[in-house]
Amino acid sequence: MSRTWCTVVRLLVGCAIVAFLVRRLGTGPFVDGVRLVDRGSLAAAAAIAAVSTLCCAWRWRLVARGLGVGLPLGVAVASYYRSQFLNTTLPGGVLGDVHRAVQHGRDVGDVGRALRAVVWERSAGQVVQLVLALVVLLLVPSFVQPAMPMVAAVLATAAVAAVLVARVLPRAGQSRWARTVRAAGTDLRHGVVAQQVWPGIVLASTIAVAGHLATFLIAARTAGSGASPIRLLPLALLGLVAMSVPTNIAGWGPREGVAAWAFGVAGLGAALGVTTAVVYGVMVFVASLPGAGVLLVDWLRRRDPAVAAQGAAHG
Repeated sequence: MSRTWCTVVRLLVGCAIVAFLVRRLGTGPFVDGVRLVDRGSLAAAAAIAAVSTLCCAWRWRLVARGLGVGLPLGVAVASYYRSQFLNTTLPGGVLGDVHRAVQHGRDVGDVGRALRAVVWERSAGQVVQLVLALVVLLLVPSFVQPAMPMVAAVLATAAVAAVLVARVLPRAGQSRWARTVRAAGTDLRHGVVAQQVWPGIVLASTIAVAGHLATFLIAARTAGSGASPIRLLPLALLGLVAMSVPTNIAGWGPREGVAAWAFGVAGLGAALGVTTAVVYGVMVFVASLPGAGVLLVDWLRRRDPAVAAQGAAHG
């Protein structure tokens, strides 16, 4: 299957999830999600997003510097805001990351290495998020807790198998496969697991995940949930894991589907799960709006050479 068809299928899956929820629950939970958002929740989301974005930009800078394509922290923060805005407005949820990778690559004259830096940065963040989710879901009582030991065992087995396979892959020679394996190994050693890199990745990713969880809990409160944070925490983590699945429409689809399922099974109601997910989506979109400002500045610089020259002078 071609890359284009894969993209179309992923988008269709996201559309199908939303259509199914509308058919089963009606439009009420979606409308309520938009209606219930207030200034307080939006202000909280923006403040949390500022901290999370700073941490993610720092993580990206650590990985990029390890790969030899470093960038200033201020540039990284602006680019990360821009990518978040694009991710929340364009299909797929990853085009913003592709954009910042390509833009960074053009700035440093090495698009390939810049692309790899973003891939490794996002992958490292996802791994930390998955580990944190496993730990919390193992420890905090919920309807998924009984299944978590088996899930953890399967994932651990898969991780060990991946390491073993990586060790036996051919590294010698000039074939494309061998060059890819060598490049991946070098990237990991210098950009991810290096002693001066991995602690920062773990710290930044942990703070970012905590920020996403806090935003989700605020969204649940805004949506009308009276459940305790401990009861909501596993549901929030399941929602975050669902958001990492690239079968969404600007972030919509799997998030609402998993929230409806999780809230329903937990006895809080599928409709409340959808409303919470919608509130979360609106909060995240508003919190990403500084990225629209970055896009506007970029557009003005391209149109006005004088503005571009001034920006270069200040940079």
